Amino acid sequence: MRKNWIAIIVLLGLIGWGVYDYMNRANVNPITAGESAMEDDSIPIGLKVGNRAPDFTLYNLDGNEVKLSDYRGKTVLLNFWASWCPPCRLEMPHMEKFYAKYADKDAVVLAVNMTHLEEGKEHVKSFLKDFGLTFPHALDETGRIADQYQVIAYPTTYVLNDKGVITQRFQGAIDYNIMKEAYSKAVK
Repeated sequence: MRKNWIAIIVLLGLIGWGVYDYMNRANVNPITAGESAMEDDSIPIGLKVGNRAPDFTLYNLDGNEVKLSDYRGKTVLLNFWASWCPPCRLEMPHMEKFYAKYADKDAVVLAVNMTHLEEGKEHVKSFLKDFGLTFPHALDETGRIADQYQVIAYPTTYVLNDKGVITQRFQGAIDYNIMKEAYSKAVK
């Protein structure tokens, strides 16, 4: 009986430590983390708020290289989308409006199309043209970047501050007002 109680106490201690550790890691302040590290490499790379977003290189429809780290110094709305996705279709006019109004404030929308889930690049091209989208785009033809960013809902948007640090993540469509608020939090 005594051994059972000792085992239970040890187990509860381990669970308590796990919860404590998880809560401390989940509550990292992205603004403080970004400020303390400035442009050094001490910020961990990962997908949690407070981590530097993993860099990647893809290509756009014109065959030009698109590299996430090329947008350092800007606030980035990194959006994963597909042309057949109804919430993505609802969100894109808001993305274009945000980009048009905030580009002069060092903000950019980088739209990563999940091309591996499309019927072809022509669908992507038609979508961009039909919606009059002018912000930068990239094609994830293999799904490697969507997997790396753990995209399980469409659309998914990561908000990155000017140091490439994740300040927020949204699963599902967001509107212009949410984008404005996310931008304000990222530039603090």
